[in-house]
Amino acid sequence: DPKFDNDPTAKVRPEQGLLAMRKKLGLYANIRPVETFDCLVHKSPLKDELVRGADFVCIRELTGGMYFGEKQEPTVNAEGIEDALDTNYYSRPEVERILRVGYQYARQRRKHLTVVDKANVLASSRLWRKVAQEIMGEYPDVETDFMYVDNAAMRMIQNPRDFDVMVTENMFGDILTDEASVISGSMGLLPSASVGLHTSLFEPIHGSYPQAAGKNIANPMAAILSVAMMFETAFNMMEEGKMIRDAVEKAIADGIVTEDLTSEKAYSTTEVGDYVASLLKVRS
Repeated sequence: DPKFDNDPTAKVRPEQGLLAMRKKLGLYANIRPVETFDCLVHKSPLKDELVRGADFVCIRELTGGMYFGEKQEPTVNAEGIEDALDTNYYSRPEVERILRVGYQYARQRRKHLTVVDKANVLASSRLWRKVAQEIMGEYPDVETDFMYVDNAAMRMIQNPRDFDVMVTENMFGDILTDEASVISGSMGLLPSASVGLHTSLFEPIHGSYPQAAGKNIANPMAAILSVAMMFETAFNMMEEGKMIRDAVEKAIADGIVTEDLTSEKAYSTTEVGDYVASLLKVRS
């Protein structure tokens, strides 16, 4: 809720619960596919010729880095200056684990992995690059390249089709995946999976939408597509996942969408969900 956004002195913040949940469940790999729909490329802020055909996956390390490192809240030090501290800590096992997830996804796709870091400045990024260079030889069928995070942010806008699978640390991934989310035209279209040691969690990439509470206007497609990811990733039910994806794509092509995707007739959250469900009933 916006009331939590602008109080840096708050002792309790919603994100504390979210981070604790990720850590306790061991949700170390966040998988965010970015895919465009031909009938919606005009909704993207990028030009049609750049967006059409864009299809890549961002893999974000989710339980390490600055969000979980040692912290010091703002305090006045011995010199009378207020300061604060966040530590961007990573260990070799954490880095190797998420890199191997990236390679596994690249092998299932177009066999191209981009490791995103800031190795020219950050010691933690140099660990990422060192580990990646050591294990890349185990995946000779995958083309590996390295990109600084600022360059990756620029390239993602210049030509999103350059990417196949991108793997990066927690904070960089948080920023880059939100940037990537607008490529498709709406954050309400993109699902995600957080893969864990003990279980996995599937959810839309967007956060809460308090402005839409009680209005029945929120786009349900990302939530529906998250179920498709769950079928495919957790249960290996590929046919069922494809059925859901096909139903979503047909609903979009038929113009049964919420207000974020059209300037003409908009349908409610309930109507869009019911339409997708009706298409699945026909298929079954």
